[in-house]
Amino acid sequence: MTIQVNSKPVQTSAANVAELVAELSLPAQGVAVAIDNCLIPRPQWATEALKEGAQVVIIKAACGG
Repeated sequence: MTIQVNSKPVQTSAANVAELVAELSLPAQGVAVAIDNCLIPRPQWATEALKEGAQVVIIKAACGG
């Protein structure tokens, strides 16, 4: 399916947020995910299904100032 990740089209076979995070090789900590402007709590990543055309925003924490 095709979804938007940070405003860029991405082809994915991930069925849920946890699979997408793994597919994108994101770090285990310091990552927040929102789908269609709704923040998804980490405990719900494995059960939050992705749908065709979903607007996903991924935010990674960065150290520094």
